[in-house]
Amino acid sequence: MPELRRDPIVGRWVIISTERAKRPFDFAPEDETPKGGFCPFDAGNEKTTPPEITAYRARGTQPNSPGWTLRVVANKFPALIIEGNLNKVGEGLYDKMNGIGAHEVIIETPNHEETLSTMPPERFADVLRAYRDRIIDLSKDSRFQYILIFKNQGRAAGASLEHSHSQLIALPVIPEIAHEELNGSKKYYDYKDRCVYCDIVRQEQEAKIRVVIENQDFLVCCPFAPRSPFEVWIIPKSHNAVYTETEESKFFSLAQIFSETLKRLDKALTNRPYNFMLHTSPIKEFHRDYYHWHFEIVPKLTRIAGFEWGSGFYINPSPPEEAAKYLREVSLEEEK
Repeated sequence: MPELRRDPIVGRWVIISTERAKRPFDFAPEDETPKGGFCPFDAGNEKTTPPEITAYRARGTQPNSPGWTLRVVANKFPALIIEGNLNKVGEGLYDKMNGIGAHEVIIETPNHEETLSTMPPERFADVLRAYRDRIIDLSKDSRFQYILIFKNQGRAAGASLEHSHSQLIALPVIPEIAHEELNGSKKYYDYKDRCVYCDIVRQEQEAKIRVVIENQDFLVCCPFAPRSPFEVWIIPKSHNAVYTETEESKFFSLAQIFSETLKRLDKALTNRPYNFMLHTSPIKEFHRDYYHWHFEIVPKLTRIAGFEWGSGFYINPSPPEEAAKYLREVSLEEEK
């Protein structure tokens, strides 16, 4: 069984995945060359994955068979497992617990060649709804405190399969990055009586130098202090701390702007690998006044090295103002 171990100095939790134990020779460089061959996520191969947890499929089609447009299944090699108790214990000054959680895969399309940036916005909206539905369902489990949605696109970004998919991990603790955002947002709110993300939206709309695109509901911008070149945030214009409380009418609007953002990144960076993460409130504490859900997209363009590991600083060779300008000016005419 995997374990969660807490660093006694900075409070960071680490998953020790005993079932995935690797030796030095197992850590080979990743090859981005398409592999081809059999894919368990392709339509017709449903029996090779764990059973469906949920699916969007044509009426009259049976679970775990063709006819779907989106499937959610348990990860075959989970970082955390759903069966069991946390059993929190201490070993002297060290704290640990069983690696209890949920690890699911959202298979976004039955088509091996399709990606989020090439699928119709209507189906992209279904992916975003699936995120909401799974968070709502897993929030009923009293063992879980935080649910992270993320996507690894490309092997360099951590994807083990080429077929377009994203993942969900339900955690029994709140991750340190979420704590940092919540604490920083609270300090800003206590001082100014305003949400810092709402202020970011207002200032970026006025300055316009870091805005990539926007629509009536969402702003896409390169953040003022990005960790990575061409890092992009998608932020709701209306204050909302909780992703699952997004109005139904806004999922298509989010899908449209998200799709265009990925198209611009694909065009500008020649389909480079990327990660994106959904940052939302913990499931038991919504922090409604001062937090604000958003997506962060981080292209895999630089490597974290000794300086970053040792200092916590990031060296970014591309100013966000220049990155935003470049992305704004990308022509998408051939994709329309």
